[in-house]
Amino acid sequence: MERDLLGRGLSRAPSAREAEVVVLNTCTVTAEADRDVRAAIRRVHRENPGCRILVTGCYAQRAPQELDGLPGVAWVVGNSHKHRVGEILQSGHSEVAGFAGEGPLLPAESLASVHVGNIFAHTELMAAPVFDGLGYDKTRPNLKVQDGCDNRCSFCIIPFVRGQSRSLRHDDVLREMDALVAAGFREVVISGINLGRWGRDLEPASRFEDLVRAILEHAAVERLRLSSIEPMDWTDELIELVAGSPRIARHAHVPLQTGSDRVLRRMHRKYRPWHYENRIRRIRAAMPTAAIGADVMVGFPGETDADFEENRQFIASLPFTYLHVFTYSARPGTPAADMQDQLPAEIRRERNRILRELGAEKKKEFMRSLVGQAVSTITLSVVEDGRTETLTDNYQKLWLEGALSANQIVAAQVRAVSDDALIGLAVDVGFNHPITR
Repeated sequence: MERDLLGRGLSRAPSAREAEVVVLNTCTVTAEADRDVRAAIRRVHRENPGCRILVTGCYAQRAPQELDGLPGVAWVVGNSHKHRVGEILQSGHSEVAGFAGEGPLLPAESLASVHVGNIFAHTELMAAPVFDGLGYDKTRPNLKVQDGCDNRCSFCIIPFVRGQSRSLRHDDVLREMDALVAAGFREVVISGINLGRWGRDLEPASRFEDLVRAILEHAAVERLRLSSIEPMDWTDELIELVAGSPRIARHAHVPLQTGSDRVLRRMHRKYRPWHYENRIRRIRAAMPTAAIGADVMVGFPGETDADFEENRQFIASLPFTYLHVFTYSARPGTPAADMQDQLPAEIRRERNRILRELGAEKKKEFMRSLVGQAVSTITLSVVEDGRTETLTDNYQKLWLEGALSANQIVAAQVRAVSDDALIGLAVDVGFNHPITR
């Protein structure tokens, strides 16, 4: 979206306080996410009452009527029309500096112009424009190669705001990857809503493993990181591919939700705890120092004390290095929201606390195991107190002594563990893996 707007003659404002237009890209996975969006809208309007706010993303797709009319909101653009944000903003806001044309600005108090359609009518994931790298100050860009989801987990609203699973075509992925490499990026994160399903909708059908292998063979990216992949898509072939390539980050994020078989079934998840355990143990055997993380949900309707304890013990038994713990949030329109046995908020909060503490213990244990080890890490853009923030191959924050420029692959030695990060010393700056095809 930013690239589109820059291409239409706009420039990036220093802050929301100074902008004529503010674009909010929203989440709606929980009620808390919705509240955060509404609070952000009110804050932007309070600090800059003259700006016009365009709200897009999943909340805009799910409930445009809740956003329509909020102070300062001039446009509500669902995921169905997200690819047209620049066009919509330009046609409805012709007096913004840089836009040609005539016409009055929409007053901030007016009801929004709403652009939301049937997300399931989208059957193809369109390629983004070739990335030119101009004015982009981040490291580790995300390349989205898949969107949508064909699963129907009973708690999840995402398929209804993202649509059916759609894959970026093979050649477009390689084109975008080449553009990112040409722009100077050393690590690229491959992402998607249900990433392991990439290629199933293409003609001819393809597999995610084929895409990863093609990227390694045809693109000169130094480090590839895979984002969240469902347990049933961590095939033996994919595990072997990740473990066998020094150019793929040693990092597996494998959504769990719960280790209780009864609750998994009520969630309509497509695996059982023993299936999940098998995948995790195979990943650990293949990559002894890999980061292994999971999404875990507590407080699902009908989750008994016994179910929760089964879940806690299951998690405790597996070699996770971190957890993302979520408290169940009823999403209107999902089967779980209509279940009668919703749990009290205080029970959900307590179960969340217990698993967060378990996750923190596992993370600390993993960090301690890395002391004295050599790691590969990429420098980020934060330099504080004479140290540089970096992210290791196996997904640990590592502070290196000295001020290093961002976007460098560094060989480092881990010396100690602080509260939430590793402390280390750079051994070889500019280190990179040999790229062979």
